[in-house]
Amino acid sequence: MRFLQVDTISGARERLLQEVGDNFLKMETVKLSEAYGKCLAEDIYAEENIPDFRRATVDGYAVKASDTQGAGESVPVFLSVVDEISIGKPALREIKNGECAYVPTGGMIPDGADAMVMVEYTELFDKRDAAVYSSVSAGNGVVQIGEDAKKGELLLSRGTVLHSAQTGVLASLGKHTVKVYAPWHITIISTGDELAEVGEEKGRCQVYDINTHALYALAKEQGMTVDKAFSVKDEDEKIEQALKDALLCSDIVVISGGSSQGKKDMTADIIDKIAEPGVWTHGLALKPGKPTIVGMDKPSGTLIIGLPGHPVAAIMVFQLLLVWLQKNLRGEKEAPGVPAVLSSNIPGAAGRAVCQTVKLEKEENGYRAIPVFGKSGLMHTLTQADGYVLVEADKEGICKGETVYVQLL
Repeated sequence: MRFLQVDTISGARERLLQEVGDNFLKMETVKLSEAYGKCLAEDIYAEENIPDFRRATVDGYAVKASDTQGAGESVPVFLSVVDEISIGKPALREIKNGECAYVPTGGMIPDGADAMVMVEYTELFDKRDAAVYSSVSAGNGVVQIGEDAKKGELLLSRGTVLHSAQTGVLASLGKHTVKVYAPWHITIISTGDELAEVGEEKGRCQVYDINTHALYALAKEQGMTVDKAFSVKDEDEKIEQALKDALLCSDIVVISGGSSQGKKDMTADIIDKIAEPGVWTHGLALKPGKPTIVGMDKPSGTLIIGLPGHPVAAIMVFQLLLVWLQKNLRGEKEAPGVPAVLSSNIPGAAGRAVCQTVKLEKEENGYRAIPVFGKSGLMHTLTQADGYVLVEADKEGICKGETVYVQLL
């Protein structure tokens, strides 16, 4: 019988980084319109000042602020209107004392002017003179050159996931294309004679195949490309063939089930038979998730992960290893945990870290974390949870009333 080569989470992660290396990431160039949700593979710097001209933030008149001092509703200041700036066109005439120019929102502020008076505080006479009923200070209603970004300034770092705000920044730089990390290709294989296909009638002692679909959704959430996702019976030949096929096309193969030490738990042996060097970790010091397998096939460059058959354990280990690995290699920032006060004790497990799901409830002064207890085969522990708390292996537990940091799911 094969004995579990139990590793800590930190040890398994360190070995993962050593084995896969930076070459496990590939880059691609995509159109800006196709970049949403992808991870930036390069630092982005401002190639020019943004904006590169002084810009009005209101509709009104560009003035010298000193000309408006003392202006009020009963005692307006009169200025000569010497120009009208069209949006998207340069302002060519300099504003002198006693002069002003009409500028729409987003228009260029002419030289000589240092402030904007909103059109609501003005009145035009004969299209040549404007009565100003409010004084303004220098800089009012004006976006200065480089106020948004200075030339050479780092705007977006490698590892940034591109959402609407980041896409807007890239557009402001005129970026038509952007270099991003190509998605990992993954094959998901669930094993077990007890599994029935979703949509088909199941036998009395069977269960529907949860892991194939849950892990498929999780992989897609992380931006991965799922080559195949299916289940096979607990037969050596079928699992071997499924693994061989997956090694030909995928960067990662995930096999759920068959990773423990039972009579039909043959995943580790099959990986060692087919892959080189094969398994290097068989067992995580984690609850739930102890029967986890980590290995690799160097000739194909494919990472192989054996996950526990219990759905909650499988999903949590996927998060703690594969999602973590992707973020680490890409340089993505670790999302800060949500501070919350624990509503009840979370017991530790001797020599093992505990990954405890929790539900968050908003309170007047923050959040309360309520542990969602249950066995690792019960899906309600995930569907009712907002995140999880990790209890380190060297701790006896976390006591009620302590502040914990919840990692959101």
